[in-house]
Amino acid sequence: MNTADQILFLLKTRGPKTAQQLADILDLTSMGTRRHLEAAQEKGLVAYDDVAEKVGRPSRRWLLTDAGHARFPDRHADLTVQLIDQVRQLFGEAGMEKLIVSREAASETFYRDTVGVGSPLPERVEALARARELEGYMAEVETAPDGALLLVENHCPICAAARACQNFCRSELEVFQRVLGPDCSVQRTEHQLSGSRRCAYRIVPIVAA
Repeated sequence: MNTADQILFLLKTRGPKTAQQLADILDLTSMGTRRHLEAAQEKGLVAYDDVAEKVGRPSRRWLLTDAGHARFPDRHADLTVQLIDQVRQLFGEAGMEKLIVSREAASETFYRDTVGVGSPLPERVEALARARELEGYMAEVETAPDGALLLVENHCPICAAARACQNFCRSELEVFQRVLGPDCSVQRTEHQLSGSRRCAYRIVPIVAA
């Protein structure tokens, strides 16, 4: 991956960053990083916001534009939306629900085979993240300040389908809960369809009374 692509990848997976922050991560000079950012800006892939700091001048934070996000795979979004529309026209909402349930069952089987049963919760979450990574979600596990596990998805390869039918997202949340087991609680805390940069799921163990 060349430097220009690394910068786009970092903005995709870590959110808005200053040129200096990117330079530090990539071990580049801030001037060299700015050149890459300005070249990407000319191509319409990145933009910036000047964010006011408590002291000193505003901080310029770079972020991906829609065109920048489009550089990452979307699983043929237009075709997906057309197929969803055709299912609705031919079979109605009941047919659409059957399609979602069928996809849900296939996903659950795949995740259960990957995650396994009986391992510690952190290992289960890591395994689920690896499964989602294989499907193109740029998934990783983070630890929240209070110790909760966060399953983070920096990209949604079925975003167009989810916009056309938000029950796809409902389905994923329910599947995660079932696959990870009854000894934990899964809650979506960030959602791309609600304007967030990423999707994130907070996972905490349930302590028996």
